[in-house]
Amino acid sequence: MSESHLLQTYNSKVVPLLQEKFKYKNKHQIPAINKVTLNIGLGEAVQNPKAVEAASKQLALISGQKPVVTKAKRSIAGFKLREGMPIGCMVTLRNVQMWTFLDKLLHIAMPRIRDFRGISPKAFDGAGNYTMGIKEQLIFPEIEIDDVDNIRGMNISIVTSALTDEEGLAMMQDLGFPFRK
Repeated sequence: MSESHLLQTYNSKVVPLLQEKFKYKNKHQIPAINKVTLNIGLGEAVQNPKAVEAASKQLALISGQKPVVTKAKRSIAGFKLREGMPIGCMVTLRNVQMWTFLDKLLHIAMPRIRDFRGISPKAFDGAGNYTMGIKEQLIFPEIEIDDVDNIRGMNISIVTSALTDEEGLAMMQDLGFPFRK
């Protein structure tokens, strides 16, 4: 597979900028993106078991990889939930698929979000990792509106090797992530 545009940008522009800004002595100290995790939680799956199948197909189209169905860890009577029931699906992307997905997210999907004003710079976890939520899967071009039974959101977690939020934010800004001011 050919190298992603975003990966080329990271290697040619972001690495030297981060090296200069944070004065790293070793190239292995420079933050990188290790993996991206996509997760769809399906509370509706308790009443509608077919929801997991539909969400799983859509997540496979979006990510280009087969999702894992997540199951309930314990029973919760108030939600009519039994241990072992399928309640979501997730995908972990690494390497080429990760960079391809991030490229698509930044340049195709995010511009299609209605009233988009940028993503929050406060969603870092203290260790340089970033998590964002998307309200509907329709922003991805692979999803046909006619085939959608329900509008579902998803969480996207970007796990980096950055040691601080400041380093993670600097790397993601240099990559072109549209953070709010």
